[in-house]
Amino acid sequence: MRPSTAVKQTHDQHRPHGNQTHQHPHDDAPDTSADFHRLSELDALPAPSARDEAEKERLREDIVHAWLPMADRLAGRFRNRGESYDDLRQVAALGLVKAVDRYDPAHGSAFESYAVPTVTGEIKRHFRDHTWTLHVPRRVQDLRNRVRFARQELSQSIAGRAPTVAEIAEHAGLTEDETRTGLEALESYTALSLDAEMSGSDDGYTLRDAIGSDDPALDVVVDREAVKPELRQLPERERDILYMRFFGDMTQSRIAEQLGISQMHVSRLLNRCCARIRDRAERREAA
Repeated sequence: MRPSTAVKQTHDQHRPHGNQTHQHPHDDAPDTSADFHRLSELDALPAPSARDEAEKERLREDIVHAWLPMADRLAGRFRNRGESYDDLRQVAALGLVKAVDRYDPAHGSAFESYAVPTVTGEIKRHFRDHTWTLHVPRRVQDLRNRVRFARQELSQSIAGRAPTVAEIAEHAGLTEDETRTGLEALESYTALSLDAEMSGSDDGYTLRDAIGSDDPALDVVVDREAVKPELRQLPERERDILYMRFFGDMTQSRIAEQLGISQMHVSRLLNRCCARIRDRAERREAA
């Protein structure tokens, strides 16, 4: 519900003459100066009544509704940047509400000149806070923008197919490698959760399950290669004892029984062999 015609005429009499003939540069820039002046008067009341508060709320809603097309237009400038248009419209509407609440007509500037940077800033803040999960170098962001603009322009002139990498590169003045980097950056706003299920998986197989880990056997390979020269220098019986214990998985008592010696003797031989191999390997590594 708008203020009555009489109220508007009263406020029009107090408006500067230049505002009466102000031409807006866009069709979505309505003349709401009278509503803003009335809203300012209501805000200045020392003890507003319930009726005054209700009128303030109606005026505020009317102004926001009248300027929503402008907010939608500004949101449209940021399409195809990794965020849905509906989300951008909501962000722009939030920026518009902030602009309406903060605008003071007493400063003399038109609401549009205040609202446009406010709404645009809100959208840019949304991109800053909700995109680029990982740090992306400025050079890659610039490549992304050039590739995006080139692809949009080519899409309007090429019918029936998407532009190729070579065509985008030529149009943007980039190399094909730079173009591929820019294309990859177009899809790199957010990071995929490690708990996200892999496409085509029916058993809950996640990205985390597909990531490899350190193989502890690699350390064993390194150690095994390091002791090979030392093992060759051991007497044959001691090599046999080591083989039966660590490769044949035989107990000391079984080894003693097979060789016809005591278990204590087997234990001493094992300890001595291991100490000798370790000592020689460490000295060779230090040299």
